[in-house]
Amino acid sequence: MEITWYGHSCFRLTERNYATVVTDPFDNKSIGYSALKLKSDIVTVSHDAPGHNNVDAVKGASHVIDGAGEFEIGGVFVTGVSTDGGGAGKKKGKGSPNNTIYVFDYDGITVAHLGDLKQTPTQSEIESLGTINVALVPVGGGGGLNAAKAAEVISLIEPNLVIPMHYSTPAVKLSLDSLSKFVKEMGLSKEETQPSLKVTRSGLPSETHVVVLEYQAS
Repeated sequence: MEITWYGHSCFRLTERNYATVVTDPFDNKSIGYSALKLKSDIVTVSHDAPGHNNVDAVKGASHVIDGAGEFEIGGVFVTGVSTDGGGAGKKKGKGSPNNTIYVFDYDGITVAHLGDLKQTPTQSEIESLGTINVALVPVGGGGGLNAAKAAEVISLIEPNLVIPMHYSTPAVKLSLDSLSKFVKEMGLSKEETQPSLKVTRSGLPSETHVVVLEYQAS
C-alpha cells in the first residue's frame, strides 16, 4: 500500500483492488497548504473542525466516517476508537469535540491515524487499536500532541513505522511546533524526507522507525 501526505492531518491511503481512504481533509483558507482536489472511496473525520472536516474537498466518496465504530468497505476494515477531546486533566466542556482514532486494515497491514489526539490514550483505548504497523501521529502541539507526548504515545503503541503530522511548515497558517522538536525527542540526528511511503509486510522494520513525508499538492 502507499501513503501520501497532503499537509496537516490529511493523508491518502491507496492499494490496488482496495478502497482508497482520505483522512481529515482540511479547509485550506483556514489552515493553509494547497486547496485539496482529491478522489477517494472513504473519507474519515477525526473531529469537527476546519482542519479536519472539509469532506466537500474530496470527490467520489461513497462513505464518510466521523465517529467510532467498525466498518468494512471495499476490502478495507476500518475501526474508529473515540478518545476524550478535552486534553489531559481537563473536563470536556459542551461543544468540545471528541477525537476519533481510526485504524485501517489493508489485508493485514494496519495504519492508525491518531487524529487530533491531545493526551495519552487509556489502556483500554490502546488495546482497542490492536497491533499497529504504521502510526500517523500529531507532533506539533496546537491542540494535538506535542513532541514529548507524541514520543510517549509511540512508546505505548509500538508501531513499526511512524509518520509525523500536524506540525509547523512554511505552508501552514497555524501556530505549531517545528518538526525538529519531535526529531530531537525521538533521538534522531536529522530529518530525511520522501514523497510518499510504500508499505509491505516484508519491509516492516522490527524496531520503530520514523519516516518524514513531504507534503504534496493534490
